[in-house]
Amino acid sequence: MADLRTRERAKLPDSAFAYVDSTGKRRLPIHDEAHVRNALARFNRVLFEDDAARDRARTRLLRAAKKHGIVPVGFIDGQIHPKLPSGQLTLLFADIEGSSRLLEELEDRYGPLVNAVRRIERAAVRRSGGHEVDARADEFFAVFEHAPSAVEAAGAIQRAMAAHAWPDGRAVRVRIGLHTGRPTPTPTGYQGMSVNAASRLCNCGHGGQILLSRSVRAALAEAPEYELRHLGSYRLRGIPDEHDVYQLVAPGLLDAFPPLRLEL
Repeated sequence: MADLRTRERAKLPDSAFAYVDSTGKRRLPIHDEAHVRNALARFNRVLFEDDAARDRARTRLLRAAKKHGIVPVGFIDGQIHPKLPSGQLTLLFADIEGSSRLLEELEDRYGPLVNAVRRIERAAVRRSGGHEVDARADEFFAVFEHAPSAVEAAGAIQRAMAAHAWPDGRAVRVRIGLHTGRPTPTPTGYQGMSVNAASRLCNCGHGGQILLSRSVRAALAEAPEYELRHLGSYRLRGIPDEHDVYQLVAPGLLDAFPPLRLEL
């Protein structure tokens, strides 16, 4: 399929695209059968501004597919049950620090704030070759087939969060936990002790902090450029074994934090 030339693209109305972002940038042309098929194949590679924008684009694309007599079986299946990797993975959990306070103080401005955080997280995960598993409320879950990629994404999230202009000059921060293990795939994501460990590790941290388990440290053995600070050995709630906990130390990241938020 030939790419649209700039002049041809400019002549198309907004309705000829599945996605038009808030700046007017138009993505996923759907004006003919060939471009609809291309949009179906490329949909999951587009970084949408928020979940509502993704849903609107998906609806427009499916309508266009129906118009051109295309049955998007694989596309629908991929949206409901996205293909996720299996085996040894590094799991990344992130959540917004003080989300309840932010919700109370910002009221109707809280939704756009969460959408901005989500865009930062998704952009970092995709650039590092990760896979988004779940995003709900203030929590975000992604997996990576290689531990260094997960660490790279975590650092990128924290730096982008620090550089972003938040409402009223606030310092909006996320805490991040990384754990390497073999989670059990399910139709909607993963389950198992490794998922619980990554989630608990995230909950122990503070906004701006990246915590890693001993298994991540072991998986980074061939990537000595990462500096990890040992914070001690702890028993995490609901996890039978003690975990050595490390903090990522790197340029552009906050360094000093209070003691871990241990859940007994």
